[in-house]
Amino acid sequence: MELSPFYQELISSLNRGLLVSIALIVPSVLGGIVIGILAGSVRVFGVPWLRKAADGYAAIFRGTPLVVQLFILYFGLPNLGIYFTPYWAAVVGFMLCSGAYQSEYVRGALLSIKRGQYFGALSLGFSGVQTIVWIIIPQAVRRALHGCGNEIIYLIKYSSLAYIVTCIELTGEGKTIATEYFRFTEVFLVIGVYYLVLVSIASMILKKIETKWHIPGFGLH
Repeated sequence: MELSPFYQELISSLNRGLLVSIALIVPSVLGGIVIGILAGSVRVFGVPWLRKAADGYAAIFRGTPLVVQLFILYFGLPNLGIYFTPYWAAVVGFMLCSGAYQSEYVRGALLSIKRGQYFGALSLGFSGVQTIVWIIIPQAVRRALHGCGNEIIYLIKYSSLAYIVTCIELTGEGKTIATEYFRFTEVFLVIGVYYLVLVSIASMILKKIETKWHIPGFGLH
């Protein structure tokens, strides 16, 4: 069966927007994880001034709406001479916001590791940095994986906010078609299916990572 011109244009536009959404999500996820691990580690093991700075970063980005953060990055920073393209404004905003939440999961996981392991490693000749990087963080990452995975799922969904800074991704493409044809119900139902597929794929990947990283006797399988 051949699709009607409306659905042909809709699917073509949404597929184009899907590629932009994936291009937003992948670097944002990776950057958010890196920022989260670094900020979470600093919040637990950093010197006092660094710890306060990391706490302040987490408080600001967890305490303000993502929409406000995106508006500041794209529309506010040019007043200070700092310019981002729509794509990079969205990616930077997503990374910073996601990293703040990831840091909270990492912080909680680090605090759950018994202090005896830290002192035991020091007694075996490890430096403080080596102990944190090679002994504490690998265990904490496994414990934080569920929470971090949940944040990745959220990131996939709130990537739909990129269109408000004129980065036309999946939702932006759909909104354009819906406005043109005045068929909002059909368009946004199809968009919902696209996001459901993305989230389902991400959930399966995260589940495989959890299984691969599982250590018998360490936590729940």
